[in-house]
Amino acid sequence: MAQKPSIPKGTRDFGPQEMARRNYIFNTIREVYALYGFQQIETPAMENLSTLMGKYGEEGDKLLFKILNSGDFLRGIGEDDLRTGATGHLAALLCEKGLRYDLTVPFARYVVQHRDELALPFRRYQIQPVWRADRPQKGRYREFYQCDADVVGSDSLLNEVELMQIVDTVFSRFGIRVCIKINDRKVLTGIAEMIGAADKIVDITVAIDKLDKIGLDNVNAELREDGLSESQIEALQPIVTLSGTNSEKLSVMRQVLAQSQTGLRGLEELQFVLSRYKGAAQLEFDLTLARGLNYYTGCIFEVKAMDVEIGSITGGGRYDNLTGIFGMPGISGVGISFGADRIYDVLNQLDLYPQEVTTATQLLFVNFGDAETDYCLPILAQARAAGIRAEVYPDAVKVKKQMQYANAKGIPFVAMAGETEMQQGKITLKDMATGEQACIDASELIDRLRR
Repeated sequence: MAQKPSIPKGTRDFGPQEMARRNYIFNTIREVYALYGFQQIETPAMENLSTLMGKYGEEGDKLLFKILNSGDFLRGIGEDDLRTGATGHLAALLCEKGLRYDLTVPFARYVVQHRDELALPFRRYQIQPVWRADRPQKGRYREFYQCDADVVGSDSLLNEVELMQIVDTVFSRFGIRVCIKINDRKVLTGIAEMIGAADKIVDITVAIDKLDKIGLDNVNAELREDGLSESQIEALQPIVTLSGTNSEKLSVMRQVLAQSQTGLRGLEELQFVLSRYKGAAQLEFDLTLARGLNYYTGCIFEVKAMDVEIGSITGGGRYDNLTGIFGMPGISGVGISFGADRIYDVLNQLDLYPQEVTTATQLLFVNFGDAETDYCLPILAQARAAGIRAEVYPDAVKVKKQMQYANAKGIPFVAMAGETEMQQGKITLKDMATGEQACIDASELIDRLRR
């Protein structure tokens, strides 16, 4: 017996209902991006490895899917190269391209490559899959979609405010209650300077970022392992456990960071965004938020669903010189990325999909034979012209089988025309949910379906 085919771990097939739900997510995000003046671009699935390597840190480089060179990829590879077994060395010789790890670095490459064609500030959005050679687990996949929006070529904090409004608009349309967490890299830098550990900012923030997962004691233990002294750890305690309203937190931190110009500048940026954001979603200043410090330079964002236990479903931040890695320094940018796969999981758990999203066909015409089908085809065309998703059963089989087909697909209405209907110039419409039937003319059928 032939082995059943399978797909790689960390990837998924999506059936018709799943695709309907995913397209609802993508289309909602796409509509909101367009509403705020963002334009869509796409970049290739594969990039030159020289574009990708070194942009995500050492761990990120390990998670890049590398593509073997075409043809005889071992040509020019000596026995010494194979014998050493150095993975990085061999990969550099065997692979010139890799699958994109995210959409941000390809976007930076795009901006530099097309800089003469772009009017700055440039507001772009991009909805495409990315790939990471990560260990698959719940909510984490090797192939997944990102839905990014970025503004490059502007230092204005109004961009941050607008991105927060976009987040609020998207999740309001989905019906998902969220909390938007916000912090600033400059504030974190000021804290590290204040305790005399400026060179440890990454270690400090990586540990603090785990507070919700591992607790305060374990965070402190990790800080000790990273080389911080007991006095430095003690100085961090009131900061790590900071509570209160946004105004109260900002007030406390202004006192704590009174001697740090960098930290105070970060607090001013947060004050600007917090005071101008107007939305239903809660926007919270959270000092423990420390994601993406390899390239974020200002405000940092993260969005959590309030009614489902799941990781971040949206994130982003300000990066002041990402295009500098491609020889175009001084171009500031800020962006967000919606995690479509996690949003999909949240909508599933909360059952928030509108019914029409998962209803592919609204109306099925029963096939009684050639003459009846010829009578129905013009009505079918009228229904489609009116925007009603309709189909005719292709074979003149038993009505029971056709009704089973309608039930299996969740088709809410069935249209039937036999000898009597054809003589009267009408058609029988059946509501599959209630079982009610009505003999009506084509225009009334279309009116009912459109309602």
